[in-house]
Amino acid sequence: MTTLKSTILIVDDDIDYLFQMKMKLEQIGFITITADSQREAELILEKTKPDLALLDLMMENEDSGFILSYKIKKKYPDVPVIISTAVAAETGITFDIQDENNRKWIKADLFLEKGIRTDVLKNEIDRLLAEKQNNAK
Repeated sequence: MTTLKSTILIVDDDIDYLFQMKMKLEQIGFITITADSQREAELILEKTKPDLALLDLMMENEDSGFILSYKIKKKYPDVPVIISTAVAAETGITFDIQDENNRKWIKADLFLEKGIRTDVLKNEIDRLLAEKQNNAK
């Protein structure tokens, strides 16, 4: 899959992390759009459909990532959503999106812990974009 044509929306209220993710993803060939809040991301989504979204979980609110992923899936059901978070390290709370009860309310396709290696992140993004492409056929 050619990553050059894929646009990723990155949303995180940590400006340093947002900048790092933008640089990493652009270096491996993706086009990026960034937002530093749920609200800013919602404004972007009114005008732009990304190929994939990479969201922080806790921004303005502790559940901003969940709310934003729900809104993305409602507007663009085919857009894969990754929630990248440090919530498990900070709180000990984990979310299993393979669990059927959680799938009912968590609209993300994948949870990743922050600090993920770039090659692993690229592989996961490529996998989700390939699934999206296969589902469109």
